[in-house]
Amino acid sequence: MLLEIKNLDAGYGYLQILRGVSLKIDKGEYVCIVGPNGAGKSTTMKSIAGLISPTAGSILFNGEEIAGLATNLITKKGISFVSEEMNLFVNMTVRENLFMGAYIIDDKKIQNERLDFVFDLFPRLAERKGQLAGTMSGGERKMLAIGRGMMSDPKLLMVDEPSFGLAPQLTENVFESLDILVKAGVTILLVEQNVTKTLSVTDRGYILENGKIGLEGKSKDLACDPHVKKVFLGV
Repeated sequence: MLLEIKNLDAGYGYLQILRGVSLKIDKGEYVCIVGPNGAGKSTTMKSIAGLISPTAGSILFNGEEIAGLATNLITKKGISFVSEEMNLFVNMTVRENLFMGAYIIDDKKIQNERLDFVFDLFPRLAERKGQLAGTMSGGERKMLAIGRGMMSDPKLLMVDEPSFGLAPQLTENVFESLDILVKAGVTILLVEQNVTKTLSVTDRGYILENGKIGLEGKSKDLACDPHVKKVFLGV
């Protein structure tokens, strides 16, 4: 088991968001968390990434407890988080942004190998490697954020709302890129507002409502569930 969360409680100050959340992800899986706004999807990812310290529960990564560890230590253990905000360095070039994602790798040769991998994945980034990140389109920024997340060669890539604010064609491009990563053996945890698309491409899913896991199972089964169809798919 690559990642196992047990009875996780987390929130912001006195505001508790997650209440006893438990989930598992095995190596090579493509897993999603879906739910309404405010359900705690991003809070779950931030807790795993070390941006929020859980108030209770356990987060095991490769069998090791990581709950409450500093973000840089969690990154070194093999977890990469692509947030909805992306947090790019807008006054730095595409190439410079990508190398910032490889800061935990000391070997320059390996850094360059990771750069080649990202450029193969996103040829558009290779074409714009000297361009300032702040001058790129929304879709290109998403690609850059995901590419930077891959520079550390993570065992687990967490992606929060990759389609947010994108036109349909650009959204499709981003999902195609994630699919390529899965086929290359990368384990992905996805949070996404497009429930129909998400359940059609992932292996398994968790439905998060009011800070609790309401349903879990194979994505194709969740897409047929009456509650999911009514609440999230508008059927």
